Amino acid sequence: MAMLGALLLAPVLLLADIWHSPQLSAIHRHPLLAGVAAVIALGVVAGAALLLARRPALVGPLAVLALPFRVPIEAGGTTSNLLVPLYLVVAAGTLAWIVPVLRDQAGGEELAALKRRSRRDGPPPSRRRPEAGKSDSEARAEGNGARGGVQWVERLLALYVVLYGLQSLYSPDFEKALQQMVFFYVPFALLYCLLRRLRWTPRLVRACLQLVVVLALLFAGVGFVEYATKTIFLNPKLIAANDVHAYFTVNSVFFDPDIFGRFLALVMILVAVLLLYPRDTREQLGATAVLAVLWGGLVLTLSRSSLGALLVGLGTLAALRWRSSRVLIAGAAVVAISAAAIAITPKTFGLNQGLNNASSGRANLVSGGISMFGDRPVWGYGSGSFVHEYRVKNPGTSQTLSASHTIAITIAAEQGVIGELPYIALVLAALIVLIRGARADPVRAAIAAAFLALVFHTLLYADFLEDPVTWTLLGVGMALALAPRPEPAAEPALTGQPAPVIA
Repeated sequence: MAMLGALLLAPVLLLADIWHSPQLSAIHRHPLLAGVAAVIALGVVAGAALLLARRPALVGPLAVLALPFRVPIEAGGTTSNLLVPLYLVVAAGTLAWIVPVLRDQAGGEELAALKRRSRRDGPPPSRRRPEAGKSDSEARAEGNGARGGVQWVERLLALYVVLYGLQSLYSPDFEKALQQMVFFYVPFALLYCLLRRLRWTPRLVRACLQLVVVLALLFAGVGFVEYATKTIFLNPKLIAANDVHAYFTVNSVFFDPDIFGRFLALVMILVAVLLLYPRDTREQLGATAVLAVLWGGLVLTLSRSSLGALLVGLGTLAALRWRSSRVLIAGAAVVAISAAAIAITPKTFGLNQGLNNASSGRANLVSGGISMFGDRPVWGYGSGSFVHEYRVKNPGTSQTLSASHTIAITIAAEQGVIGELPYIALVLAALIVLIRGARADPVRAAIAAAFLALVFHTLLYADFLEDPVTWTLLGVGMALALAPRPEPAAEPALTGQPAPVIA
């Protein structure tokens, strides 16, 4: 019922807020056409829901396929880039899951009883395979610990979303907060629920990995064409920036080079795990070729935050694969060499222009966000209020300002300690669950490394729970954390056959 309420109420709240705004002027002028379009859209969702009801595993690949695509929709003189394909998948997947439960009361009661038994007893003994050297009681205790950790992650996710909604009530930019809820938090929470309930077999994991690699290669190819022709297909602001700078930055189909760079870095981390564990030689050669192509695309974005995220993710993979002490020593050596290079040639890195200019104005945004937090440290200025309040305190600020580019500071300024503490607790709880037991499982290691890299990127560019990739990694990672472990003699998780996940 909660999922159904979220699916229905989110668009109703948005329409109620913008009904008299210029964005809906076309609907007011042509109500019949708008009604026909709505019926067609509902028909498409219903048809997709029927397909997913018969083959629920398709939710995973379809969600992965839809993740990167944003559709520019112009209305009322403004253009918004919306994740329309992903919204379609989420709506259809949600209907496919809840309609049978509401229709078949007996089935719903049986599912509830199964959930209660699984929470009380854990996975059945026939499907519980303790690791070598561990007794059944030790394996059961470890499984209960994973279940408890997942429950805490989900409670913190729910708490943060609820707090964000409540703190929008006193925000000076309520419409921004409402859009965040309707376009990001609500549909992505539904996406998490769908992915969390999937049975993530090795075959499904491999299919999703292959799909995301193909997408990344295609997007990198678009970036190469942009660089070769010195033409940007999207983002007029980036076109203007390239016209006044000596360098040329590509953004492929992402409207933003940093978001494009983040996507490439995360895919590279997922592919890199194939080189760290025993695999077929041809598969490793293919992974090496993919990494070379994606690296070229990442370099053309000139996204320093994405390069940093890639290093963090690769370092995490190495720490999970080998001894952490060696990785820390290597990481310290890289940091020392980088610091020496910056000190020797600061002009190369733009530091001769000052920290703010070298960071494209982000230093001022960070200091401004900290000042806002100092003014209201407990409850903040309200959800979605950063841009509004920053411009009030700093007249003449660029109209392209969208956030502080540091998610922790954005949350502190908007929601104060009330929002900051759940955010920190969520990140820590998620990392604990994702990393625990990841050493023995390449898939879980890749998910944990990608999530940590994404968290690092949000500290330099923002967009944490506003990014569907975050919810996707959490959904898959939590499902795998609850999956019974394969027998010790089995192949690594990339090719083994784990038992189903019980929701």
